[in-house]
Amino acid sequence: MALKEQDRIDITNLINLHGHLVDAGDPGRLDELFTADVIYDYSDMGFGELHGRKAIWEAALALGDANPVGHHVTNIVITGIDDDSARVRSKGIGIHADGTAASVVYDDIVIRHPDGWKISRRTTTARRAVHGGRENSPQ
Repeated sequence: MALKEQDRIDITNLINLHGHLVDAGDPGRLDELFTADVIYDYSDMGFGELHGRKAIWEAALALGDANPVGHHVTNIVITGIDDDSARVRSKGIGIHADGTAASVVYDDIVIRHPDGWKISRRTTTARRAVHGGRENSPQ
């Protein structure tokens, strides 16, 4: 499905906004990012599936000082599903207070709302092995 250029710009801005809002610690603005019924699959990080914006914020508070001080996103790939939804895959780099970094992959479903695009489902997967842990050579 081909999305319009403005949809791609708006979706990219949505994905980029995540780091700014999370790093600012502003739970009152999570409605700019996520649908009310968002499912955030944080299983790979030990939190299971979180349901709703409140659960996302409570998990962030529970993580406390282990949260990155900087969430940075890159390599955004958008694939249209239909006129009102798309799959988005991006990479995240988290910078911690001690200067260490971690890498994740975000797999999102975004949907169009009257007030803009929102993430309705996000799966976060930690990158822990080079080349995805694959050691096989191409045939």
